[in-house]
Amino acid sequence: MSDDRLFLIFDNLEQGYLGTFVRDSLWLFPAIESIHLVGLAVLGGAVIVNDLRLLKVFLVDKTKIYVLNQTIKWFYVGLALLVITGVPLFLSEAIKCFYSRAFWIKMGCLVLGILFTILIRNPQIYKAEEESVKLKIIGVISIFIWMVVAASGRWIGFS
Repeated sequence: MSDDRLFLIFDNLEQGYLGTFVRDSLWLFPAIESIHLVGLAVLGGAVIVNDLRLLKVFLVDKTKIYVLNQTIKWFYVGLALLVITGVPLFLSEAIKCFYSRAFWIKMGCLVLGILFTILIRNPQIYKAEEESVKLKIIGVISIFIWMVVAASGRWIGFS
């Protein structure tokens, strides 16, 4: 798809009803952004608790499977909040996002983080019978991916 066609799609999305409604409201964008940040905190909390457990920094008296089972629902709650609030935030400033390198980094790493968590980290936690260097590496990679998501998301506001 050419940049011109993608730009037109983003422009149409921004000029749509929801994008215009959020953008033209004095309080709606900050209210949605606040809920978006709560979603990030919930998802980030679930991720960091698991990853710090894999690194044997936190909750070492609990099994890795117990920690995952306790936090997996919070990962999905946080993800749902991020998506539900992220769409209207994006629609209100789609053209800004189109030109923002931070936006593209965030979206790429968000997809990578979700896939890594669901397809690699969680199955490896369930599969591994004992603590290993492999799980520690997975924990470090996970922390790095999600830190890039959070940092680039924050940087969108500065770009």
